[in-house]
Amino acid sequence: MATLKTLLTFMLLGAFLGLATASWLAPKWLEWDNSPRYQAAQTLCNLPEIIRNITADLLHYQLIGTLAGTGAFLVLGIFFAVWRNKRNKRNKLTQQPPTAPAAG
Repeated sequence: MATLKTLLTFMLLGAFLGLATASWLAPKWLEWDNSPRYQAAQTLCNLPEIIRNITADLLHYQLIGTLAGTGAFLVLGIFFAVWRNKRNKRNKLTQQPPTAPAAG
């Protein structure tokens, strides 16, 4: 049960960090991606459609960031849980009291 709690904690932390990273980086990317390539070029656009498309892209990138963070931290959580179990087993072996020799 403790391992499951550890993995879920890692996954939630990864999801939050992935979402935060995507929320920070995606607007910069979208601004660059949707800006005109040449400064002298004038563009006429349908503004409501562009806003819908950019908002949909932002939500898409946030979902990708959340899933990527969750997956990456799930892997880190598995490594952490395996490392912790190995360390606990090693400590239990070294802390066992010595056995008394058999009377002969």
